[in-house]
Amino acid sequence: MSMHIPAAASPAVPALELPARASAVVLDLDGTITDSAPAITGSIAEALEVCGYPVPDAATLLRFVGPPIREGFARFSTVPEADLDRVVVEYRARYRPRMIHVPLFPGIAELIRLWHAAGIPLGLATAKLQEMAEPILDGAGLTEYFTVIRGATYQDSQELPGVQVKANVVASALTGLAESGADVSCAVMIGDRNHDVHGAAMHGVPAVLVRWGYAESGEEQRAAAVAEDVDHLGRILPSEF
Repeated sequence: MSMHIPAAASPAVPALELPARASAVVLDLDGTITDSAPAITGSIAEALEVCGYPVPDAATLLRFVGPPIREGFARFSTVPEADLDRVVVEYRARYRPRMIHVPLFPGIAELIRLWHAAGIPLGLATAKLQEMAEPILDGAGLTEYFTVIRGATYQDSQELPGVQVKANVVASALTGLAESGADVSCAVMIGDRNHDVHGAAMHGVPAVLVRWGYAESGEEQRAAAVAEDVDHLGRILPSEF
């Protein structure tokens, strides 16, 4: 099953509908499973301060959560391109000790367990580095429920825009699921940002945008459905049919 994608993300996002039954579910991490904003924004603020840059207000800091961190510094701070590597290194040094202590959103672990018990294959697709995604999910006690865990590579996070990074990890998760024997013909993506919606759409996968994450107004556009809370998500994608 080929999941090769072009070097540049297509601006066209097709309108996709949810299947009658999801054959597989791919989930985002930050803002979907973990309430990681305080750990991320606190680490960002400290990294900017120690590197001599002004710290944005709380609303702007929240915009960093979801896209690859390098893109966040480039878009939402005054860090020039030439200094991004240094600031990202400082950020990661502060974030790593905090990342496995973030809380889960209420009810999401239970829903993940229900889907798994119902035999729905699960994949994780996050723009966070793979080496970070694995211990976070393991610390949450959820690793055993996922067939594949896919995060970004260093190269992708440095060279590609956020939607393309997301498309890459979605592709990797779909490939891993297919190689495990899962049917991905009716796969569904679940995430909290437009990167999730657009990245999944590049592979013909519809997305459910969740309201409990960090999306700004309008990011739900082109999502196949919007889940107001975890109970609602469980009704949109039930574990039993």
